[in-house]
Amino acid sequence: MPSSARTTAPARLPMAALLTLSFTIFVNITVEMLPMGLMLPMSRDLDVSAELVGLLVTVFALTVVLTSSLLIWLTRKVSRKLLVVIVLVVFALSCIGVAVAPGFGAVVALRIAGGLAHGVFWAVVGSYSAYLVPKAQLGRAVAIVNAGGSVAFVLGVPLATLMGQLIGWRWAFAFFGIVSIVAALVVAKVLPAVDHRAEDVVAQTGPVDVVADAGAASGAPPRSQRAWLFPVIAAIVSTTLVMIGQYAVYTHITPYLVEHGGLPETWLSPTLLLYGVVGVVALVLLSIWFGKRPTVEAIVCLLLIVVGMIVLLMFDAPLVVIGAVLLWGFAFGALPPLLQTRAMHVVPARALQPTMALYTTGFNIGIGGGALLGTIVIGAFGFAALPWTLLLSAVAAIALMAFSSRR
Repeated sequence: MPSSARTTAPARLPMAALLTLSFTIFVNITVEMLPMGLMLPMSRDLDVSAELVGLLVTVFALTVVLTSSLLIWLTRKVSRKLLVVIVLVVFALSCIGVAVAPGFGAVVALRIAGGLAHGVFWAVVGSYSAYLVPKAQLGRAVAIVNAGGSVAFVLGVPLATLMGQLIGWRWAFAFFGIVSIVAALVVAKVLPAVDHRAEDVVAQTGPVDVVADAGAASGAPPRSQRAWLFPVIAAIVSTTLVMIGQYAVYTHITPYLVEHGGLPETWLSPTLLLYGVVGVVALVLLSIWFGKRPTVEAIVCLLLIVVGMIVLLMFDAPLVVIGAVLLWGFAFGALPPLLQTRAMHVVPARALQPTMALYTTGFNIGIGGGALLGTIVIGAFGFAALPWTLLLSAVAAIALMAFSSRR
């Protein structure tokens, strides 16, 4: 019998472990996005432009793209639980270092250190659920774990922004450095250790179909040992496509809503808050009812996003625009965990960590590439054309998913 947590996984979800992972993601995303909410006070204090401060997020993401796969390979023999503790401590030191940094150059260096830990963090935490639950519960588990990211956007980043306004941006970084230490202690106490070198974790019978195990159910012969490669590559590429379109629009959403959507500036904050809230609702529903057929459910979410983008392209009435934004927020709230689950459903245990490293790389390419694409589209065609980027990337991802699921 394979040595695997899967073979003895309890019928009930290990909520304490999953919520611990969710808490670490909340901390991680908040730390990653801290400069976005603290851009103006940081620029004043460090005597650089706000645009230069904004590049701290880009530097963070670029570091992940360049180093995550290599670092996962170098740490392949380290306990996954210990590795999560280590990267959280690195987050803490990075944040506390930024809080006392004498100048912008030191801040950049410390953000690079945080980015090194970030790539390792997502590759490990992104796959941790697969060692804790049986395959049938994987979608729900991933949704619970990823809820921490949505809460970070809804609560973490606004809290950091408020702290920066009230007590200064350095104290905001210091506070989340301390929170990172707390998260490391919680992981050390609550999170169970797993055997990440087990031969088979994702499925006891080997790689499975990304849609519904139809071949296994019908008694068809097992696929070749390399049959999982194309579905995994397709999952990563489709994720990158979706993220490019998402961040092309979302990075510029506030000027778009004002310039083209007709929203008064005073409506922006509640609209974006509702966008985040409906995304959390989608994650809650996903964790309760969905996640067993991640490809089908991801395609449904992408179709809803396509509808939302079509509405944005056709209408500029504020209430209609808000409705389209909320539909988009609801669909996208469930999409990342479904895309991640889709990749995890097909990959064998020996390739799980490298796959999550590549998934993280694709995700961050989408963040950086999407923001750049949005800038190019706005410069060439104006804000009104911006939804086309997400609409076309979503259609391309749907086509790729449908094709890969039938191979």
